[in-house]
Amino acid sequence: MPPQKQFISFYTILRKGVVRTFRIWSQTLLPSVVTSVLYFAVFGSILGSRIGSLNGVPYILFVVPGLVMLSVITNAYTDVATTFFQSKFFSRNIDEILVSPTPPHVIIAGYVSRGIVRGVMVGLLVLVVSLFFALPSVAHPLIVLLFLVLSSLIFALAGLVNGIYATNFDGITIVPTFVLTPLVYLGGVFYSINSLPPFWQQVSLVNPVLYLINGFRYGFLGFSDVPIITCFTVLTGLILALLALNWYFIRTGLGLKQ
Repeated sequence: MPPQKQFISFYTILRKGVVRTFRIWSQTLLPSVVTSVLYFAVFGSILGSRIGSLNGVPYILFVVPGLVMLSVITNAYTDVATTFFQSKFFSRNIDEILVSPTPPHVIIAGYVSRGIVRGVMVGLLVLVVSLFFALPSVAHPLIVLLFLVLSSLIFALAGLVNGIYATNFDGITIVPTFVLTPLVYLGGVFYSINSLPPFWQQVSLVNPVLYLINGFRYGFLGFSDVPIITCFTVLTGLILALLALNWYFIRTGLGLKQ
């Protein structure tokens, strides 16, 4: 398939997702903004005034990166998992893509880019909302942008795995509820793992979300519970593993052939 036609396929898949995101913005963008306002009000203004500071910074500034990343992860994952599952079982347009000469990497790039766009947009909206509660400092802007995009990429890839392999709608909802949510809330959104007992600190290091949140927090505050190079290494490993898994699923048709 010529590169020009590959780009047309990629652009078509991406454009459809982006148009859908803006068309139903009250379902795709607004809920995260409203939820973030509640988080900032409760954990930032109300509880934050009682907690005071954490690691030498006001508590509300400490939780801002975590709450932004919470929205990014949830939206990037949900967007890809849901839209791919709908394409597979309801609209059935994934069959048209699969019988076309579109290579697997173009299909992956198209769907994952949709998740990245939505994840980054929601993350920026939540960051704007945080300005009404605090004025977060940005120590390393490029690190913030890098982890914002990489985190969206990882969970868009993870959402694609879920969308490919799910055989019913319960398969889409059970992972965010029983896997993704615990990982996010135990990944250091509201606390530093240095405040945990040594045993639980070691257990927390197994959680991949910890490295996303701490890398993002390093970009804002200039410190992290784990070295920034470790965060970047873990993210790179996850991206490569998920890319390989998605390519294998689509190349072989595993979970796609009915």
